[in-house]
Amino acid sequence: MTAVAQHVEGQVVGPVEVGPVAHGGHCVARLDVGDGGPGRVVFVRHALPGERVLVTLTDLSHDRFWRGDATEVLEPSPDRVEPPCPVAGPGLCGGCDWQHASLPAQRRLKTAVVAEQLQRLAGIDWDGEVEAVPVPGSGDDDGLGWRTRMRYHADAEGRAALRRHRSHELVAVPDAGCPIASPRTPSVVDRTWPAGAEVVAAGTPTGTALLVGRRAEVTGDATPEGGLTEVVRGRAYAVPADGFWQVHPAAADTLVGAVLDGLAPRAGERAFDLYGGVGLFAGALVDAGCQVWGLESGRAAVAAARRNLADAGRDARFTADRVEQGLAKLPRTVDLVVLDPPRTGAGARVVRDVLARRPRAVAYVACDPAALARDLATAGKHGYEATSIRGFDLFPMTQHVECVAVLRPTS
Repeated sequence: MTAVAQHVEGQVVGPVEVGPVAHGGHCVARLDVGDGGPGRVVFVRHALPGERVLVTLTDLSHDRFWRGDATEVLEPSPDRVEPPCPVAGPGLCGGCDWQHASLPAQRRLKTAVVAEQLQRLAGIDWDGEVEAVPVPGSGDDDGLGWRTRMRYHADAEGRAALRRHRSHELVAVPDAGCPIASPRTPSVVDRTWPAGAEVVAAGTPTGTALLVGRRAEVTGDATPEGGLTEVVRGRAYAVPADGFWQVHPAAADTLVGAVLDGLAPRAGERAFDLYGGVGLFAGALVDAGCQVWGLESGRAAVAAARRNLADAGRDARFTADRVEQGLAKLPRTVDLVVLDPPRTGAGARVVRDVLARRPRAVAYVACDPAALARDLATAGKHGYEATSIRGFDLFPMTQHVECVAVLRPTS
């Protein structure tokens, strides 16, 4: 009888010793499946390194590994805490990964993930750490109340709900609301919604937006186009209510600061803002005296960027196009580049085409350390190295981490 035939999803196995953290919000454990080998790799959620747990198997569909949840902790880690949310746990809401870990432990786990990905995929030995980024004005660093844009789904009873991990099944939001949602966002627990509807709640210091399908309710300082206004370093940015903006209220300022510190832009330099959204980094570069070309595939975002930097005139030009295609139409010489790609990364082709222009510096803003590491490995093959890499905890309670790497020509 094979190992797979001896185990079924939903089966409780163990005890197992929990090993190191892995990219993806889980830890690595090995389960003896009776084949005389080193044990089947199981990616275990709701566990912490060093713990001894019982595991409920949740996914046996992969040849090289299985997935499971730690459903009973026999020997807890000293880093374990009681989750602040009643629906954070095995089989419940999948929005958070580390509510059972103290905040310092969460940041150590994220630091370990970034370091492992950089070393394994790019051969880079990183000795940095993921930095805490408190919510401005909160007075607390508790990892809660930071998410200024929330996407809910209405369940069959019309309640606002969030999805289970790796599932389309829904878990109703607690009566007190989602604890990581910013108090700036409109409440969604005091209303009944059309079953199956998607509900987006967003908030800024001066306005809120609530979208249900194509219907929007915008209050406060709304833009003429029905969006919201964000202000970073004195420059206002209109953001479509359903558009992309960093969800931590300190994220935009933090990332702009890291990019400017790394690039040290000089007046008169040429710069590219690739995957530029509504023009956040373009605005910072224009204000530093640069001439900027922006590329972004979302037409609504490009329209917003043009409005946001209309005061820059010909010093800020934006094109709606996929970066892979539009890059060939930009000037052949450039001094500075900001890359802020989606979770999948920029990819080898974009990295190659950017570095072929020999910019003096590139700032790579990454929301996935594996994608960052792969692209840094590509950069190394084309004569560029990361002279600094910083990590920021802009998504407390979750596995996600934001990094800013600065690349310069290899000396």
